[in-house]
Amino acid sequence: MTTLIDTALLGLIEEAGTSVAILIEGLERAELLRSRLTRAQVLQQLKTLASSMAQVAPAARQELPELDWSGWDALNPRLNAPPGEVLDEALWFACEAMVPATLLWLRVYRQNQPELFRMAP
Repeated sequence: MTTLIDTALLGLIEEAGTSVAILIEGLERAELLRSRLTRAQVLQQLKTLASSMAQVAPAARQELPELDWSGWDALNPRLNAPPGEVLDEALWFACEAMVPATLLWLRVYRQNQPELFRMAP
């Protein structure tokens, strides 16, 4: 059963993922990693997304089984790593694989189960 908090978290996840997609549109890996401002904003949005994913209740996670919950759980600490290769890899993997897949499945769930996204008590 999705609670109001879980619904709000799904909204945050979707919003942060969309922001990342917009920010990285047309960027290659090297361009993203070199760009201080874009990189910082993308990382902030990814941290919001990963943190929100981590807070979704287990019952709500079961209603959205196609989302890669364990992948985001594993990626979350890597997004908080100090600057270096681990963070660079996590940042790019999230942008190239995790965010697009998450947004795709959220779109599918929004169409097929709109009640999961309604902010009604």
